[in-house]
Amino acid sequence: MFLSSIQRAFLSLFKDVDWVLFLSVFAVSMAGLISMNSFVSNSSYFEKQVVWLAVSMVVFLIASTINWSFLKNTKVIVILFSISVIMLISLFAVGSVFKGAQSWFSIGAFGFQPVDPIKLVVILILAKYFSRRHMEIANIRHILVSGFYVFVIFTLVFLQPDFGSAIIIFFLWLGMVLVSGISKKHLLVVFFIGLVAFAGLWLFVFKPYQKDRIKNFINPLANIRGSGYNAYQSTIAVGSGQLLGKGIGYGTQSKLQFLPEYQTDFIFAAFAEEWGFVGVVLLFVLYGIIFYRMLRISFYGGSNFEILFGVGLTLLFLIHSVIHIGMNIGLLPVTGNTLPFMSYGGSHLLTEFFGLGMLMGMRKSSRSVHKDTAQNELVI
Repeated sequence: MFLSSIQRAFLSLFKDVDWVLFLSVFAVSMAGLISMNSFVSNSSYFEKQVVWLAVSMVVFLIASTINWSFLKNTKVIVILFSISVIMLISLFAVGSVFKGAQSWFSIGAFGFQPVDPIKLVVILILAKYFSRRHMEIANIRHILVSGFYVFVIFTLVFLQPDFGSAIIIFFLWLGMVLVSGISKKHLLVVFFIGLVAFAGLWLFVFKPYQKDRIKNFINPLANIRGSGYNAYQSTIAVGSGQLLGKGIGYGTQSKLQFLPEYQTDFIFAAFAEEWGFVGVVLLFVLYGIIFYRMLRISFYGGSNFEILFGVGLTLLFLIHSVIHIGMNIGLLPVTGNTLPFMSYGGSHLLTEFFGLGMLMGMRKSSRSVHKDTAQNELVI
């Protein structure tokens, strides 16, 4: 009887959690843990990731119990935007340099990368802005205004320089603009501006190592002993997995350190080497379930704000996945992006589970038939 009461209380408290989604995410996280564990010696990455995963799941459950409707308030969004800008500017004064980018706050033995939660802020800003203006998106003014908000954050991230995170923020904006409904004419204008901007960045902004990464994308075998080494070793690892893989713990490219940073930037390659084509297909199925369940929850949102937030969060995970896997198999330049729920790291893992928890919390206002409540929302 006592256990039954606890069970009922638990189910009541977390009634908005999509347990199919949660279990799929947990399975992906387990695949990441297995891939980064050597099984022959102590792995500090594995042990730390276990702790981060436990903390992240607690954060997820807590976030799922909160009613996030207060985020529709313009003042809250403005405060979040201001805090994000201040944090990014502060990095140039007190931030720590890691992999050539001044993008971390170091607090003792812990490091915190603010760009991860700021990606959620970008989604909230765009969801708020387009939730009231989706009928007027054909007006290029709204594309430019929304682009200005994102451009401020994009520029501060790019100047760190963190090209990988900056490009994700850009594609996140582009994806949400497309979802909100942009005319083909304006879409061509956006792409033209993007090409001009890229040309300017290439000529005046990109550092030599960033240019090398893009050159390696065009010709991966041009310098396999230098700037193309990581991409080359990654493709070897993926291909050597063949159909069934080399077996858990027997990935020679990763475990013998031929593949650098296999716990983070190249976790997919390490997984593919040990699990093979069959394992990769199973991994894709899990991600497919995650994206499907997230979109399904989004489409039943109580207002356009909840719908756009859910779609934006799905886009964030999808963009990260495509870029990470693309650079692991030699189809995209190496930009140092993580694979959602799999790669090592506390900042991004906490952000991902927190974002999912927010999506669960927004189910409190979901409807069987969507009805926009935009008239009750303040204008940004």
